[in-house]
Amino acid sequence: MTNALSRMLETRDWLLADGATGTNLFNMGLNSGDAPELWNVDHPEKIKALYSGAVDAGSDLFLTNTFGGNASRLKLHSAEGRVRELNRVAAELGREVADASGRQVIVAGSVGPTGEIMAPMGSLTHELAVEMFHEQAEGLKEGGVDVLWVETISATEEYKAAAEAAKLAGMPWCGTMSFDTAGRTMMGVTSADLAKIVEKLDYKPLAFGANCGVGASDLLRTVLGFSATGTNTPIVSKGNAGIPKYHDGHIHYDGTPELMGDYAVLARDCGATIIGGCCGTTPEHLRAMKEALETRSRGERPSLEEISEKLGGFSSASDGTGGDEPTPTRRSRRRG
Repeated sequence: MTNALSRMLETRDWLLADGATGTNLFNMGLNSGDAPELWNVDHPEKIKALYSGAVDAGSDLFLTNTFGGNASRLKLHSAEGRVRELNRVAAELGREVADASGRQVIVAGSVGPTGEIMAPMGSLTHELAVEMFHEQAEGLKEGGVDVLWVETISATEEYKAAAEAAKLAGMPWCGTMSFDTAGRTMMGVTSADLAKIVEKLDYKPLAFGANCGVGASDLLRTVLGFSATGTNTPIVSKGNAGIPKYHDGHIHYDGTPELMGDYAVLARDCGATIIGGCCGTTPEHLRAMKEALETRSRGERPSLEEISEKLGGFSSASDGTGGDEPTPTRRSRRRG
């Protein structure tokens, strides 16, 4: 365990995170339905290339290839007995790339959702969720990550279970949710709700925020919701590179590097400190984001109209918090 991210947050105005994992691995030949985590052992050179793509583009922080690295998700590929191994190797590869970069780069151990519904609505108990997250956390810790990075969570109970697992592992952590259902998570959590959850946790994250979701506009509306609560915890913004579209047998995200540069600056002005991309975000997008953040001065907190003018309209009229101005809407909801 290190406190590298804490030190960086204390001394930097903003940090550039990485982009997509799946999108970039698909571009390297990963087939739909395959477990990306198996590539940590089967194709380590490609995983190192994934990490290096972000680092070479200027990212201060990148996530390990372990989003689905818990026992529940790996069971779908008959690899539930390899949780510790696959997470450890992913972290070791990340540590190797970061340490060879010649500068301080944070290796964040990606921890995605279990894919199961928490009790009482589903069969996943709190104790079992903590156990699964803890097993994954120990593998990532053994491999040398600086921080655990819990992401794309929908349920309050699962977020709390991940926090407890991080505490058991003795690891600092960050945690984001995906607000992809009319401004709420799939389980109904709003930006204001998440800020309250973070404030009440006894083992608080170093940073919290939103990732994935629908598009950059929606995500920034959520970031505005976080900052409106007056939180002192650094905010994370990891938005998709535009909207997914099916073309020639592949999912393509329509966000250009120029659009993602605008997104990055708006995210900073909305109150985010850790700024990155999610689905569809390539190293080319990251380079544009870094240049924009370095060359454009900090501006005033943008209005929803300014966000929609630069990034496109919102997918819903409200983010669920009840205080939205009327804004243009676009497209039906799609999962990022």
